[in-house]
Amino acid sequence: MSCILQVDFPYTGPWGPEMTAAMDGLARSIADEPGLVWKIWTENRQANEAGGIYCFKDAQSAQAYLTMHTARLKSFGIPQVNGKIFEVNESLSKIGRAPV
Repeated sequence: MSCILQVDFPYTGPWGPEMTAAMDGLARSIADEPGLVWKIWTENRQANEAGGIYCFKDAQSAQAYLTMHTARLKSFGIPQVNGKIFEVNESLSKIGRAPV
């Protein structure tokens, strides 16, 4: 069953196009993670937060990625990483036009 991973953390920028340029290599690396179906990058300038919404093929892949990514973000100096894993109810999600 596919899973959604929600991650957010404190972030002070860069934002928008500058974030895109700065994170290109990281985005390409994340795209190759085992079990990843897709990722939506999130940013909230007003709250100084960034993160992502990920779809993984299974909970095991999502948990492995969350463990690795939390360690990576902490090595970048990010003090707090919030992550939650949810199973996807595909039948209801299809009604809402989710890409499942």
